[in-house]
Amino acid sequence: MSDQPEAVNQIRRHISGYLNHLLIERGLSKNSMSAYRRDLARYADYLEASGKLSFAQVLPEQVSDFLVALRLGDLNHQALAPASAARTVIAVRGLHSFLVKEGITATDPARAVKPPGISKRLPKALSFADIEKLLAQVGVNSKGDLPILLMRDQVLLEFLYGTGARISELIDLDLAAGSNLNAALPILRLRGKGDKERLVPVGSHALAALDRYLVRARPVLAAKGKGDQALFLNARGGRLSRQSAWTILQETAIRAGLGDKVSPHTMRHSFATHLLENGADVRVVQELLGHSSVTTTQIYTMVTVDQLREVYATSHPRAKG
Repeated sequence: MSDQPEAVNQIRRHISGYLNHLLIERGLSKNSMSAYRRDLARYADYLEASGKLSFAQVLPEQVSDFLVALRLGDLNHQALAPASAARTVIAVRGLHSFLVKEGITATDPARAVKPPGISKRLPKALSFADIEKLLAQVGVNSKGDLPILLMRDQVLLEFLYGTGARISELIDLDLAAGSNLNAALPILRLRGKGDKERLVPVGSHALAALDRYLVRARPVLAAKGKGDQALFLNARGGRLSRQSAWTILQETAIRAGLGDKVSPHTMRHSFATHLLENGADVRVVQELLGHSSVTTTQIYTMVTVDQLREVYATSHPRAKG
């Protein structure tokens, strides 16, 4: 009887051990864990298809070939963009480093394999005028009553732009987080990547929208469900999903004439860019965004510098030849 199935199970068992390490020792978020799990499952599939019976048999060439396979795709897996392929290679490198440290393998075949280069794209931000167009589509300037779901959508979009939160951070909020917000203490506690908490101020427009939602809309939605404690509820009374929140934003952007490319990250970029344009210190913005390094935040300063150059080039009389 062949011992190959047992060996394949051994490979997946070691991957499972690494995932447990990431969860317990490094405290990665649910979304990060999901990405690692998906990326390493693909690596396990590749090793299995290549006839590898243990991690000790994996050579640097195989890891390099896996990178090529990520970019080309195969019958069971679609080709990945450079950023996604780079993320997967980083997961594989972390796995092999872990195996060496744990004494499971003697060498690290992934150590010299570099992730594919990613062009440094500046984040796109909406102008403040476009932000106002967007928010107006969910009744910010309306004097009449808003339908129940639009009251919820208004809070969601106000919070996306007003706090710079990631969409997953907002969707994960429970009712207590919203109920504790008030004009006297307008501070929202967010739980971000690595399960790290941060405090973010909430503006008056977002607070007013939240108060209306909590009083007039959420109780109606909650009555349709089974007591879900989520702040943002769907039409059936359950927790609003990331995909649904994304769809709400995209549909609102289309109605506002902003196209279908506006994402939750666009709102986050806009939050950071507008703060920096109006004189906020980059380290304060770093704290508000929950970036572990100021280097990540500094990419937003490049956006504003580019805008300054453009304004100078088009407006200053001595800028033109």
